[in-house]
Amino acid sequence: MSIRFTAKARRGMVALTIAAGLAVGVAGCGGGGGDDDKKPETSASASRTGGSDPSTQEGESDEPIAELKGSSGLLLQITSATRDAGGFVTVNGTLKNDGSERITVPPAVRGDETEILRHGMSLGGATLVDAKSKKRYYVLRDTDGRPLTTTGFSSLKAGESLAVFIQFPAPPTSTTDVTFQLPTFASATIQISG
Repeated sequence: MSIRFTAKARRGMVALTIAAGLAVGVAGCGGGGGDDDKKPETSASASRTGGSDPSTQEGESDEPIAELKGSSGLLLQITSATRDAGGFVTVNGTLKNDGSERITVPPAVRGDETEILRHGMSLGGATLVDAKSKKRYYVLRDTDGRPLTTTGFSSLKAGESLAVFIQFPAPPTSTTDVTFQLPTFASATIQISG
């Protein structure tokens, strides 16, 4: 890989990305106002830098709340889905190669939106479906169109795990159960806490 950012620079970029994404995401999803309530104290530290150290949310345990099987032995274990005060939901988990050989993560997990494809490999194709309100929520993006999710990975060695996060606009507070979907993986119903 040719990514040359230091860990400190990467954390700074993630914080700026979240702040910008909140401004865009909240204004774009709220149907009007330019709410500038930026709260970068989210779990964005679960980006690809460490790959094994997702930040712990209140009530988050190591036990997955859902397991989604993907192609070629890939497994996504979701450990938490937390509603944050800034009007978004952060889904944390672990992407694991449960197989015996190196697996290239399918490009389909990025989704098919041109804006997201420009920024390389990510989990930008993930969605939350709120059946109660009949709405689908897409991954938040910053002002440059970068998805607010783990990025920059391409393959996993046999047995390797990668800590991941994905941020979405929050459904109404009355909605607690949503369906998590990621291309090439099975769907799962997860419960939003907080």
